[in-house]
Amino acid sequence: MRRPPLLARRLAQLLLGLVAYGAGIAFMVRATIGVSPWDVLAQGVSRVTGLEFGLVTNLIGLVVLLLWIPLRQRPGVGTVLNVLLVGTSAQVVLWLTPAPEELWIRIPLFAGGLCLLALATGAYIGAEFGPGPRDGLMTGLRARTGWPIWAIRTGIEASVTLIGWLLGGNVGVGTIAFALLIGPMVHVTMPWFSLRERLDAARAARRAPTPDAAARGTVAREAT
Repeated sequence: MRRPPLLARRLAQLLLGLVAYGAGIAFMVRATIGVSPWDVLAQGVSRVTGLEFGLVTNLIGLVVLLLWIPLRQRPGVGTVLNVLLVGTSAQVVLWLTPAPEELWIRIPLFAGGLCLLALATGAYIGAEFGPGPRDGLMTGLRARTGWPIWAIRTGIEASVTLIGWLLGGNVGVGTIAFALLIGPMVHVTMPWFSLRERLDAARAARRAPTPDAAARGTVAREAT
């Protein structure tokens, strides 16, 4: 069976990954046992402003993206779509998913959301269309300051968690589980979706001379 064109595969993987990422966030929010640091902030801002969670998520992504400007980071197509789609997808799934009261439902719901988010992260990063705004902020700060990425990530996520909690965001055991598990889980899922080898091969093929060009080069060298 013939493979789809590489660009079409990358775009489909990017879009599905971003939509799934938003869905994973929504499931963890509905579980109400704690959410990721950035979602704690989005929840807090949503509570204070009355804006819907998904819209706040998109707006926070936009603000973070603007912080790339002084860091001289260049967004990719995936970066911009991340800002537009993740919060939108999360809000749609929140509308469609009722909030369960039973803990025995909420825990698997959170676990399913976390697994879906790990798969989605591997998918959209593997599409090679640029990092999300939050990841780009960390790598930009790393490039400008020279600080280790773990210190930058810890400082940023601790700060947004504290601010979100003070605003009324949901910090709980799920927040701790996310912090401990998401890194190892994404480490596993990223190779499943990576298109780096196919991209490198395609770029090498474009750089390689065609048979006709190679023959013309040989004739030209012999003529001299």
